[in-house]
Amino acid sequence: MSFTTNNRSTGRLRASLRRRAALTAAVSALGLYCAQAQAVSILFIGNSFTYGAGSDVQTYNPGSVTDLNGTGIGGVPALFKSFAVQAGLDYDVSLETQPGSNLDFHYDNRLGLISQAWDRVVMHGQSTLDFANPGDPTKITTYANLLAQEFVSHNPAVEVNLMATWSRADQTYLPTGHWYGQPISAMQADVQAGYQQAAFASPLVNDRLIKVGAAWNRAMEAGVADPNPYDGIAPGMVSLWADDEYHASQYGSYLEALTIFGTLTGVDPRTLGASEQAAMDLGIAPDVAVGLQNVAYAQITAIPEPSTWLLMGMGSVVLVFAARRRARPDA
Repeated sequence: MSFTTNNRSTGRLRASLRRRAALTAAVSALGLYCAQAQAVSILFIGNSFTYGAGSDVQTYNPGSVTDLNGTGIGGVPALFKSFAVQAGLDYDVSLETQPGSNLDFHYDNRLGLISQAWDRVVMHGQSTLDFANPGDPTKITTYANLLAQEFVSHNPAVEVNLMATWSRADQTYLPTGHWYGQPISAMQADVQAGYQQAAFASPLVNDRLIKVGAAWNRAMEAGVADPNPYDGIAPGMVSLWADDEYHASQYGSYLEALTIFGTLTGVDPRTLGASEQAAMDLGIAPDVAVGLQNVAYAQITAIPEPSTWLLMGMGSVVLVFAARRRARPDA
């Protein structure tokens, strides 16, 4: 009798332990699922080039993103969010922008808003790199690293990205422009080189640039966009610039957002297709949307220019030299 009772007690104990183990496994699986399903947080830092001043992009679907300044901007971040939703990706998108600002402004004035844990950050500075010294990347280089340090302090795994912007028509075709008399591609090349220098100078910043300006050049070379808005827009082409020949039109911002989206997510922007929702909302014709998607894909998958490989090599040498200096005992 005693032996039978003990067997029953042991059986009940084992069954209870199995139930507990199953419950623990279920809870663990649920926790793992929730961790995997958590949205990727991304912050956009910039100026009027980020929020699409000069076109309907500025006010596009602001409820889909979080404007940390509370100004109700949708902008390019909202286009990115739209693409992500259509691609089945879960991104929690925020932005912090200030017209005419360089990266030092955000560090000096908005750190309280942006110094948080983010999974990804996309940022850029003034259109000429530095309004006071066009073509000089010193300020962007300094403050890209300082901002990256802030983001890494909250999330060591954060991916900090720099976006290289486009050539301004007014800076190229007007006598007052810093790049006057040069090809339309010249300003973009100088700006991109400056951002590449900034990226290589900081071990906390992604070496891979988001090459929006290069995508603009590619659109002009492919006959999708007109390279000179001052002599009229050729039939069958669009202008990537707004009416001020400085900021982006809805077409320019659309290409900007496509390039960012494809670069960061790895999703082929061509999969968005002719019926892509944001393009329809902005009045971009299906064939134009497809043309811009093709341009973005071509840019994202392009082999880096030889000058980029040279800068990468120089950047590696600098990092190794800096590491050796840190390893030396104080003199």
